[in-house]
Amino acid sequence: MNSLWAEQTILVGYLYPISLFVGCFYLLMASKSCVNILDLVPDKLLDIPHTPRTLPRVMTLPGIINGYDVDSDSISSGCRERKIIVTNVLPLHIQRDPDTLKLTFSFDEDSLYWQLKDGFSPETEVVYVGSLKVEVDASEQEEVAQKLLEEFNCVPTFLPHDLHKKFYAGFCKQQLWPLFHYMLPICPDHADRFDRLLWQAYVSANKIFADKVMEVADPDDDYIWVHDYHLMILPTFLRKRYNRVKLGFFLHSPFPSSEIYRTLPVRDEILKGLLNCDLIGFHTFDYARHFLSCCSRMMGLDYESKRGHIGLDYFGRTVYIKILPVGIHMGRLESVLNLPITSSKVKEIRQRFKGKKLIVGVDDMDIFKGISLKLLAFEHLLQMNPVVRGNLVLIQIVNPARSTGKDVQEAKQETYLIVNRINETYGSPDYEPVVLIDRPVARYEKSAYYSMADCCIVNAVRDGMNLVPYKYIVCRQHSPHFDKSSMLVVSEFVGCSPSLSGAIRVNPWDIESVAGAINSALTVKDSEKKLRHEKHYNYVSTHDLAYWARSFMQDLERASKDHYHKRCWGIGFGLGFRVVSLSPSFRKLSPNYIVSAYKKSNRRAIFLDYDGTLIPQSSIAKTPSEELVSILNTLCNDPKNTVFIVSGRKRSSLSEWLAPCEQLGLAAEHGYFTRWGGSSEWESSIPATDLEWKEIAEPVMKLYTEATDGSSIEAKESGLVWHHRDADPDFGSCQAKEMLVHLENVLANEPAVVKRGQHIVEVKPQGVTKGLVAERILSRMVEKGEGPDFVTCIGDDRSDEDMFESIRNTILTASASSKPEIFACTVGRKPSKAKFYLDDTADVIKLLGGLANASDPDPGKTARFQVTFDTIF
Repeated sequence: MNSLWAEQTILVGYLYPISLFVGCFYLLMASKSCVNILDLVPDKLLDIPHTPRTLPRVMTLPGIINGYDVDSDSISSGCRERKIIVTNVLPLHIQRDPDTLKLTFSFDEDSLYWQLKDGFSPETEVVYVGSLKVEVDASEQEEVAQKLLEEFNCVPTFLPHDLHKKFYAGFCKQQLWPLFHYMLPICPDHADRFDRLLWQAYVSANKIFADKVMEVADPDDDYIWVHDYHLMILPTFLRKRYNRVKLGFFLHSPFPSSEIYRTLPVRDEILKGLLNCDLIGFHTFDYARHFLSCCSRMMGLDYESKRGHIGLDYFGRTVYIKILPVGIHMGRLESVLNLPITSSKVKEIRQRFKGKKLIVGVDDMDIFKGISLKLLAFEHLLQMNPVVRGNLVLIQIVNPARSTGKDVQEAKQETYLIVNRINETYGSPDYEPVVLIDRPVARYEKSAYYSMADCCIVNAVRDGMNLVPYKYIVCRQHSPHFDKSSMLVVSEFVGCSPSLSGAIRVNPWDIESVAGAINSALTVKDSEKKLRHEKHYNYVSTHDLAYWARSFMQDLERASKDHYHKRCWGIGFGLGFRVVSLSPSFRKLSPNYIVSAYKKSNRRAIFLDYDGTLIPQSSIAKTPSEELVSILNTLCNDPKNTVFIVSGRKRSSLSEWLAPCEQLGLAAEHGYFTRWGGSSEWESSIPATDLEWKEIAEPVMKLYTEATDGSSIEAKESGLVWHHRDADPDFGSCQAKEMLVHLENVLANEPAVVKRGQHIVEVKPQGVTKGLVAERILSRMVEKGEGPDFVTCIGDDRSDEDMFESIRNTILTASASSKPEIFACTVGRKPSKAKFYLDDTADVIKLLGGLANASDPDPGKTARFQVTFDTIF
């Protein structure tokens, strides 16, 4: 059956480019398209056994069954709600029986990923997809996969050894992880330079994970939650397989500032991978802000708050951003505290350190946890405060390193060097200032140290979240030996810092300041300790792991609830793939279709935007080409046509550029000025006396221009426009938002409106829009007895949406006998009030050329304008 599945998916892969253009057939086939979009590694590295098909699969679309092994039991259980958790490593303990040599498995109850299931309802089925901590021989893989699926609901991704090494130890730990912690490979001695082979391994590993997810997922019903930086391009593979997949991602590490992130050679691929999700989660606003800044600077995407939720509009899809720090499993930690072995360890610690104040630190052994800086601060405290010598002990627990390398060895060597120096200098036979515990420490033992510590210090120079302070707070709350109080010294560069408002925040690099903070934490009044502790415990206990998981999943359900209300197209190749999600009635305008309607009509109105529609936005020269001038003149010379350029440009510019088109109607400055032809006079829509508000708005705009490098003011007769396209993207956008509010306040009682567009803020008179000018032109045509039976409107900007809406509303109010055929068309596939779209300005010129050919008075003559008509939709 697996070979049959492989043959069919290969066939679908070859058909995929064709299926983009066949409407509903594409929608049916896209969910099973198994195209290998990169072919980056030899095929043997991707020869991974298929997961045994025992999970329930159901029919999702007529004629297509998701999976082959469908029996009555599977169908009966198919309605159960299911969440698929995708992680780098499965939350399992693995051992090999010494007698039988068989692998034995058990859940890792300390794993965050295993614990998060408690945030879901008991009826929810949770399936885990991830790799194993040990290498499994190829001969065992099928048996192991079956066992894990049946007994643990786990789906293993068996990565070949060489691939896994390059993927995890190579790209993840030596390139992504340092970069996300602000460490640049400036010189080879301190970090590994970008290696294209390691990146290819990362892509291939993510592809394998995607294959495994789609083997067990029902994309119509299941929610897929991907975790951490190991799998950041996995969403692209999943979205390409099934464009309506319900997909969330949570990043458990920091996301660096754009200046750091943009140094990554594959920055676009990773960013686009994340944007293929429906919901992206971060621990702090800083991390989310950095991500949004990268989206703004690299892709020109703006974000906005939608009813309290941050959303990015990405090709018609709203990608939501969630800021929610992860919590701890309260029940699990409290159960450990109640163990007899924990109480016994507490007694032992109390006896050993009787009469001394304890500071506890628990950190991984790596260069970002700031262990050496913490030790230097403690050394400085002992040096500057002789009174604490003999009375103060730092218990530093070092977790095993998660990776090996020169940097880890250097950090470990420095740690031991400083510890030995402190103990030799300030210690005595009955006093050891620093107790370094460098071995695996059981949870009960850590809990005992937390319970006994007067202060906990987390001094990392950069960390995603760090739950040590949370665990310390809960242990102090449930310690029977002390009043419920605690003190925290926390680095301001740690993810948990914003949620711990009662902690003493420090800059870990400032050793003297950290030493002072430790001393303050130990000498603060008991009443204040209790207040700080109570505040922290209230937060930790109400924002636990279950709350985190439940909240994220609720937002994922909300973010993906409209998947079936829109029509989807897959565009782009490789890791640049994305889905355009638009209204079901939205489609590409076929030249054949519009030309046919054009020929049948007797009176036509044609409205055209200029910049971005007839002339590319990127074009420096705005003068129309000879071909465009010829097309416009041909259209204008047809007595059945009324053709207007409706633009935000000044009338002087339009008059100069379009002087060769004498019969062309012009509407300048969004319709403030109108001219019906070259021989006509310009008409103004409102009196000039109503523009006195410009004297109020201009000083405000000058203020922001002086403060924003790269910005400028464009003065029009009817209004003012502030441009910030050449300013810093983040600063320019921030200033534009502030200016919008400022201008709205000062112009509140004036007949003016303030609008924000793409890289602009514009102030213009009330009652002046492209929509209103289109209405006036149509009304005048009706008054002259020349009411149109064919209306075409093409534009690319937000201001053109007014035209689309106005024309539609005008036609709706018309009598049934006089309703014309409307072709409202936007340039680019994006959300719009128009019913049609064209890809770019070249398509617009091609379409207008087709209309011009249809207007030629000599039907037997060869077409003047060479256009190719494609039948699309």
